Amino acid sequence: MTEAVSFPQERSCPYHPPTGYQPLLEEGPVSRVKLYDGREAWVVTGHAEARQLLTDERLSSVRENPAFPVTSPRFAAIPLEQRRTPLLGTDGPEQHAQRRMLMPRFTNQRVGDLRPHIQQLVDTLLDDMVEKGPTADLVTQFALPLSSSVICALLGVPYSDREFFEEQSSLLLRATTGEEAAGAAVQLMTYMGELIARKESEPGDDLLDTLVAHMRAGELERQDAVSLAIFMLIAGHESTASMITLGTLTLLEHPEQLAALRADDSLFPNAVNELLRFLSIVEGLARVATKEIEIGGVVIRPDDAVFFATSLVNRDPAVYPAPDELDLTRSARHHITFGHGIHLCLGHNLARVEMEIALRALFARLPDLRLAGPVDQIPFAPGDTIQGPLSLPIVW
Repeated sequence: MTEAVSFPQERSCPYHPPTGYQPLLEEGPVSRVKLYDGREAWVVTGHAEARQLLTDERLSSVRENPAFPVTSPRFAAIPLEQRRTPLLGTDGPEQHAQRRMLMPRFTNQRVGDLRPHIQQLVDTLLDDMVEKGPTADLVTQFALPLSSSVICALLGVPYSDREFFEEQSSLLLRATTGEEAAGAAVQLMTYMGELIARKESEPGDDLLDTLVAHMRAGELERQDAVSLAIFMLIAGHESTASMITLGTLTLLEHPEQLAALRADDSLFPNAVNELLRFLSIVEGLARVATKEIEIGGVVIRPDDAVFFATSLVNRDPAVYPAPDELDLTRSARHHITFGHGIHLCLGHNLARVEMEIALRALFARLPDLRLAGPVDQIPFAPGDTIQGPLSLPIVW
């Protein structure tokens, strides 16, 4: 390559990687890219290399490191001291300790216990949507209130506050200026700090109470408890809502696959996994090297930025034959949509259950469901954040 490919890029098709990434596939499993500010970075596109590096302790997730890469001016505008992200942005013993605090809330049994509650929420939202129909915005009337309600119940955040935290989360992830993003971060920290303070005097039995208990035991700093809660709140409603809406759009755009799914209800769990692979909504996992690493024919040096092009890793033909085809019968295990290794997303089982219940009920309840307009008129999130429609007009 004579010139490094820019990274990240916008998708021209909502469910395919950016066409500008094609040279990366030709270059090899690890190649060079250029960030918005001209900084060069490594990008990993090979599946085997990605899984190896995501477990390599020589790559760090600590965002306060001045060498840690950022992908837009709005993230660069957030001061280093405000970039600390417990769990996602920690390494080694600290990361393991934080996972142990939270794991009991995300076991298969705990998630299974939530199924009836999620089903009831889905049915209620569909009842309301149908009553107001026959048109709707799937984002605002179904996917977002569903995922927000589930994470609110799990965390102990008042659902009545969802308009506030959804707006601030959206600003943090998609603001047009760094000042807006930094302001949203402060708003969320203030809000969550007040909620945690209230929990200290009015205890309950939810995730915020778990964080308070670890604070009292001296195992968690207050600021880290606030940051952990904000991270789970944003990840819990933004990413799942995006998967439900983009999954719906993708199935409607692949009618033969949707027909197979409707003909065989048992396909839903497998279909969810294939959609997670195919859509790869969390693009560009970021790391910074702390030591020299040789891999894929290149040498990564200390302080080098490393990104994982999730949409390309999840379409490595060495692992997934005909990777650009949606195949709901495919065994899509080992995709990296939820990450891999010690930073595997804690909520991956919950996200799968929400998607399965939501998509199953949606297509059963609305057999004539279709998009209300052409795909090229649907607004989508920018390429450096969680991928998915910002609204999705539907009709039935």
